[in-house]
Amino acid sequence: MAAVETMKSIPWWKEPTKDQWLAWSAAWLGWTLDAFDFTIFLLIMLPISQEFNVPLTAVTAVFTLTLWIPLMISIGWYSLCNFIASFSPTFWFLFLFRALLGIGMGAEWPCGAALAMEQWPIRSRGFMAGVLQASWGLGALLSSAAYALLYNSIGWRGLLMIGVLPALSIVYVRRFVKEPPVWVENRRLQRTQQREVRVPLAKIFKRGLLYNTLTACWWMASAFIVGYSVGGMFPTYLQKDLQLSPALVALPVMLQSIVFFLSGSFWGMVADRVGRRIAIIIPALLTIPVAPLYLLTGDYTMIVVWFTVQGAFGGGGMHTLYPAYLSERFPTEVRATASGFVYHQGAIFGGLTAPVITYFAVNWHTGFAIPMLVGTVLASISVALAVMAGPETRGKILTAELSVA
Repeated sequence: MAAVETMKSIPWWKEPTKDQWLAWSAAWLGWTLDAFDFTIFLLIMLPISQEFNVPLTAVTAVFTLTLWIPLMISIGWYSLCNFIASFSPTFWFLFLFRALLGIGMGAEWPCGAALAMEQWPIRSRGFMAGVLQASWGLGALLSSAAYALLYNSIGWRGLLMIGVLPALSIVYVRRFVKEPPVWVENRRLQRTQQREVRVPLAKIFKRGLLYNTLTACWWMASAFIVGYSVGGMFPTYLQKDLQLSPALVALPVMLQSIVFFLSGSFWGMVADRVGRRIAIIIPALLTIPVAPLYLLTGDYTMIVVWFTVQGAFGGGGMHTLYPAYLSERFPTEVRATASGFVYHQGAIFGGLTAPVITYFAVNWHTGFAIPMLVGTVLASISVALAVMAGPETRGKILTAELSVA
């Protein structure tokens, strides 16, 4: 009890060790640069379809494949592929390298999130998970600023070249980041007790974890659909349906990205004080009444204002607890594997969102607003139901003890 009281008497930011701060910073850096690279493509899908004279639905398939490739191995890989894509002589060359880009994009999130959350103190884990995940908004802010300022001078190829920036984080990770003590001790116990988990993916579908895995998958799939219904096709909607210039397209994206980042801290604090589930369910439900206010109007000011407000809910609020909530739901032996699987199966459904919305917008002549609104509302309800069906994990201690081995 004395140790607990001592911890409570010091500021929360002094509680983590240097190694804990370095691990969190590595995850933050990789995630922010990942966001910069990924959201660049959302802003240039229409110009690409026009230059290569291909249907917009074909370009959204590139977006889909980027999300679908599940086993991704390095930040450097997607940086290199993005750089090569900037020299694309044909659409199919671009298609190939953007699809290959997916191989390097996805391991960064589950590995980085598990690395940061496994060793972060309980008291501020939700808050720092919120700041970590919401830093996607910083990457999106930088990419939209680059689009607004540079597109007319360097085009979409030049913007893709800038995607080499994430490779810079490799040096930092390699030099400063250590494995979490919880994970190291867990691996030692597995070896000494001869209970090594050789196929961790199979473990999360066995009795005791199956329900948790399925509800986590339900939650993540729904959340991805919300995210890409809200923001994935939003730049294309402004470009194609409203015929806006790069600067006018970039402004609401930039403002929403700022609010997304700031809201992460707030919802993280809510998660630490009242629970993970309530901090996800509330913004999920608040997403619904906000969406029509920017999708069912042609007034640019209203679009900017309400899309910015959406940054606190469907743009960010319901998404900021991914690192903490996923890490706390699974035991140490399978934590990174489970987080990666749940995240990437969600990405599969998220990857379908853009082509489906585009199909209805173009082939059914509905425009983008209506299918975006339908996707946002239905998936937000699904997020709330999925999280209500899952466990509450606030205050959970992540230990090295063997649970499923």
